[in-house]
Amino acid sequence: MARRRKRKSRRRQEGRRILENVPQFSIECGEDKPVTAARKFIHAEGILPPALLLVKRNEHTTDRYFWAEKGLFGAQYVEENHFLFPSLRLSDEHTGELPVAARSH
Repeated sequence: MARRRKRKSRRRQEGRRILENVPQFSIECGEDKPVTAARKFIHAEGILPPALLLVKRNEHTTDRYFWAEKGLFGAQYVEENHFLFPSLRLSDEHTGELPVAARSH
C-alpha cells in the first residue's frame, strides 16, 4: 500500500524559517530533565531572549526549546504560533520579508 504524504503546514514552515534566524545553543542535559537543563543553562550564561536551545537527551533524541520574554516554550509550539511572540516579529522584519497578510497571493 502506498504511503500518504504528510501535509506540511505553511504556518509551521514559516515559523521554522523565522526560528532559523534566532541564536542557537546546543547543550546536553546530563542528569537533569531537558527543560531543567535548559533553564539552568539560560540562568548560568545570562542568555537574553530570543534564543533557541537544543538539549541533547541521549544519542538519538534532542529536545528543542525557545527562550522568549514570556518564558521557555517548546520549539514546535513556537513554530506553529510564531505570531504570538513579539521578539520573532522583529527578527522577521530584518529578513526583509513581508508579513503573511501583506503578501499578494
